[in-house]
Amino acid sequence: MRTLLAIALASLTASPALAASGPFFSLDNTNFIVLLAFILFIAILFYFKVPGKIGEMLDKRAAGIKSDLDEARALREEAQTLLASYERKQQEVQTQANRIVETAKSEAAAAAEQAREDLQRSIARRIAAAQDQIASAEAAAIKDVRDRAIAIAVAAAKEVMAKQMTAAQGNKLIDESIKQVDAKLH
Repeated sequence: MRTLLAIALASLTASPALAASGPFFSLDNTNFIVLLAFILFIAILFYFKVPGKIGEMLDKRAAGIKSDLDEARALREEAQTLLASYERKQQEVQTQANRIVETAKSEAAAAAEQAREDLQRSIARRIAAAQDQIASAEAAAIKDVRDRAIAIAVAAAKEVMAKQMTAAQGNKLIDESIKQVDAKLH
């Protein structure tokens, strides 16, 4: 109410109506009527407690803004917590991926070494098998040559004996051979 009174006094002292001629407090003076209407308007505003309602509205708005700010702070903190959590998870996943890569590299190196050893053993086995086949082929060739040599020698001996031996000597040899076979079989 004091502010209203101060406003009214200030408007009275600074009014251009004072510079005009004639009485100020007359209903014929439009400045006085406007002043009365303004004071009446201000009084009606105070009667209906408009400044209090405006204050309440501003307080509600301030409380709403404060709650929005608090909510925004809480959301920001939650977002920072989530970000930190995701960064930790990303770091863990990166570490795990690095371990998987290192394990895969070491397993690949071990598999390559094992494959190299298996290949060397396979080559050694094939070389040994080839050498065995060569030795077997050599033995078969030597046996074949001996068998042919024996067959040729027997044929040559038969031919030589047939030319030098008489029928009586041949019969005698046959009889001796039969006796030897008979003695060995019985």
